[in-house]
Amino acid sequence: MPKDRCDIYCFNEEKVNRIQPAIDAEAVQGVSALFKALGDETRLKIVLALYKGEELCVCDVANIVGSTVATASHHLRLLRNIGIANYRKEGKLAFYSLRDAHIKQVIDIMFAKKEDVTI
Repeated sequence: MPKDRCDIYCFNEEKVNRIQPAIDAEAVQGVSALFKALGDETRLKIVLALYKGEELCVCDVANIVGSTVATASHHLRLLRNIGIANYRKEGKLAFYSLRDAHIKQVIDIMFAKKEDVTI
């Protein structure tokens, strides 16, 4: 069985020295948080609902994803806190929408090859 690791310390030190400082740790942390949020099935359903509905009330999101209003509200608050969703209050209603076109592009890319999911 072939080994899946190197037997030497560094093969191309020039590439390592060029690429390593070019990786922005703060940007990586932000993208990681985005994918952690989207890695939860309920939150991904909520993001897809916002993608399709543009702006939705919390109670409508709960009905779409099949959760309680409290659960939907919890997930929407997390999506707002990490910068995926916008929030606005209108009387007793709380509305959410996707923050910007970048999130929509991520959704487009994630589901580009999925025949079973129609966007």
